[in-house]
Amino acid sequence: MKLLMFDTNDFWYKTFSKTVESAETCDVEESTTDSLVIFINVEKEDEDQKDKVVKKAVNNISWLAKKTDRKKVVLHSFGHLSESKSSVEFAEDAVKTIKDKLTAKGLETSTTPFGYFYEFKIHVKGESLAKVWKSL
Repeated sequence: MKLLMFDTNDFWYKTFSKTVESAETCDVEESTTDSLVIFINVEKEDEDQKDKVVKKAVNNISWLAKKTDRKKVVLHSFGHLSESKSSVEFAEDAVKTIKDKLTAKGLETSTTPFGYFYEFKIHVKGESLAKVWKSL
């Protein structure tokens, strides 16, 4: 699993086109302020160690939320962080599991709709911890 984590002032996105046929059809435009925005690539090798990589992802995101004093997290499946990709079903389930575990830790957590390309604008803070890359 790869995580590209941003501490943002503003994040706006809008669904552009559906990329996964089985994805729920939707037309979404949303924005958030003062949030962590986490781009996630779930890799093929994660399928053999779901509990381990989910736990590491939750721990890394929780650590960054504490360090940056953020209470809101947006999870965005982003298959461009690695050439390795899990099955669509596994990736969707892994992201949902991460969301549920972060919510249980008291973080206001949302996800972008799975299976879409997006238009987006992101205003990332300048501090060192505003841009964190993790390979789990």
